[in-house]
Amino acid sequence: MHNRSDQFAKSLLRDGLSLVSAAETEVEVLAATQKIDVYSVPDPAREAERAGMGLLGELSAEPSLFEPFHRTPSLRHVRQCLRKQLTWHHELERRARAAAGSAAPDADADAPPQPAVHFPALVVISPGRPETVLDAYRCEPVQPGVYQSVPGLAMRVVVLAELPRTRATLLLRLLGSGRLLREALADLAALPDDAWEKSIAKPLLVHFRLGTQEPADGKEDEVSAEIRAWFEEYEQKLRAEARKEGRREGLNEGRNEGRNEGRNEGRAEEAARAVLIALRGRGIAVPDVARERILAEKDPETLERWLERAVVAASLAEVLDGLS
Repeated sequence: MHNRSDQFAKSLLRDGLSLVSAAETEVEVLAATQKIDVYSVPDPAREAERAGMGLLGELSAEPSLFEPFHRTPSLRHVRQCLRKQLTWHHELERRARAAAGSAAPDADADAPPQPAVHFPALVVISPGRPETVLDAYRCEPVQPGVYQSVPGLAMRVVVLAELPRTRATLLLRLLGSGRLLREALADLAALPDDAWEKSIAKPLLVHFRLGTQEPADGKEDEVSAEIRAWFEEYEQKLRAEARKEGRREGLNEGRNEGRNEGRNEGRAEEAARAVLIALRGRGIAVPDVARERILAEKDPETLERWLERAVVAASLAEVLDGLS
């Protein structure tokens, strides 16, 4: 559950930030055996879209490292994030010097000025209030649920449990668990079908199966039942679209599948269509060669693996094995 939550958190942040940024997960920090959970660089051409993304848009207005925690982090955890932040800034400076053909900073006093590199911000996302962290770095509240560290540290701490229950905080509240997650799911389900939050969150929630199996009691049972029904309805819609796409493709490509085809072959074809639909939903172009490869695949394990990847992939190469 912990690993699925981590992967969901990284994927949700990456996909949400990808609307207005160049965002990637698992960014390797070469000088240390650490990886940034999500690194986001804002796209100036998408400032208007970012303004409509609520709190996540505000937090991504500058190059930032996003580090979501499933449990409230300790000082040790946050220090590890700060090491990543500093090491990554050093790496960015090294890349800038290499691109400019500059020498090392202390190599020659008469060397031309080094290229300026923006110091990336650190956004720590915590389910609860990390008192030791807030005290150690003298973090002050800048808005409900958001704290800013001392000047010069470039760190903000987002406390999910303290965020107001508004649409502006919804995507971040989906990173919570228990009642916080159930409330966020209920808010998500209440949005219009064309809401951008749904297009980002629904495929990931279904893929990682989050929010449907957490225990609830009392009045929360009704909310949980509503959420489970919402998930089932969405999955049925995906299956229906896959069958519809299969019929459409059969007509467009002039295929005449006989009624005597085996059940396994029929299931394989439906699975292949589901992969194509998932790729289309992610906005990933599928060349004819790759399309034929997917439709020709009959191994159910391979198709299942492709589908799992397609739901969260950013490119076709992340889905198909051996694609160059």
